Amino acid sequence: MNPLCSRCNQIVYPTEKVNCLDKYWHKGCFSCEVCKMTLNMKNYKGFDKRPYCNAHYPKTNFTPVADTPENLRLKQQSKVQSQAYYREDFEKNKGRGFSVVSDTPELQRIKKTQENISNIKYHEEFEKSKMGGEAPPRQPSNAIPAVHQPPAASQNYHYEPPTEPVRQTAAPPPSVGKRYRAVYDYAAADEDEVSFMDGDVILDVQQIDEGWMYGRVERTGQQGMLPANYVEAI
Repeated sequence: MNPLCSRCNQIVYPTEKVNCLDKYWHKGCFSCEVCKMTLNMKNYKGFDKRPYCNAHYPKTNFTPVADTPENLRLKQQSKVQSQAYYREDFEKNKGRGFSVVSDTPELQRIKKTQENISNIKYHEEFEKSKMGGEAPPRQPSNAIPAVHQPPAASQNYHYEPPTEPVRQTAAPPPSVGKRYRAVYDYAAADEDEVSFMDGDVILDVQQIDEGWMYGRVERTGQQGMLPANYVEAI
């Protein structure tokens, strides 16, 4: 047996059924409770098992909780319990990050050898710096000294860079079709939709169906689908 639509209480057939918010709807009846804009599974927002659009979604207010003596006691108890868990974990993991190596005779010999090598290198560097370092390499006697040649005189004393042609920007094509003005802000919920702000002018508007249009936003230059009840004709 086919279920009834939650909006119009008519029979919903499988080809036009939308199952959402634990209810069944016609595709045309699945609309916002305030502005009646047709919604889909990507741009709806549910509140109290009723569909809303992004602009008319009810805002929930949080109730602040007073710091009663019972709440303060629970807060202090949680803090003490957290500190106890932290100290317990610290004691368990203490000493796991490194292991103590015993000072064996072999390690002592290696340590002594490294110290001697470091001392020898230090004295070598000190003696080199004291004697002035290494002598610069000698040049061979048969080397031909380089002859300094003055740069050739420039023949062009009045050089003028070539001028680039001035580019003419083509004027944008005149808009055709109807013009509308946005009365609400709208954020695109799909790739084929377009976002706009209150007061934006929509150009080249074409009617797609009862709830959707296609047009181009004059401010951003982007084009796509937009809800018909978010704009008004100019």
